[in-house]
Amino acid sequence: MKEDLGKLILRVGIGSTMLFHGISKAMHGVGFIESMLVKHGLPAFLAYGVYVGEIVAPIMLIVGFKTRIAGVIIAFNMLVAMLLVHTKDIFTVTEQGAWGIELPMLYLISGLTIALVGAGRYSMDSKTRR
Repeated sequence: MKEDLGKLILRVGIGSTMLFHGISKAMHGVGFIESMLVKHGLPAFLAYGVYVGEIVAPIMLIVGFKTRIAGVIIAFNMLVAMLLVHTKDIFTVTEQGAWGIELPMLYLISGLTIALVGAGRYSMDSKTRR
């Protein structure tokens, strides 16, 4: 029971905080990401994948639907974000003493953890297994 509550807190916490990033991109567009992709020789349309990683997957986490897949999507989204935007930050430390890629790395690790441990009892996933 405690384990399931912990999984719920992790899912809802990561899903809801990541969703804020997605809502911001929905409101302001993905032009910045498009330009970063083009700069790296990739097609600009791939930027729309961020909506999957920052809106669809977080909602899946919050409700506990296909949770393991959603965790992998979020981890992949963060890996791409680190490679496109944060490579210069990998070997840096902020003024507050944090690792330069601390936040994206926390999302990546959390996504992988969710993919490995699953949704728990308090999820749609548990309802479909019965």
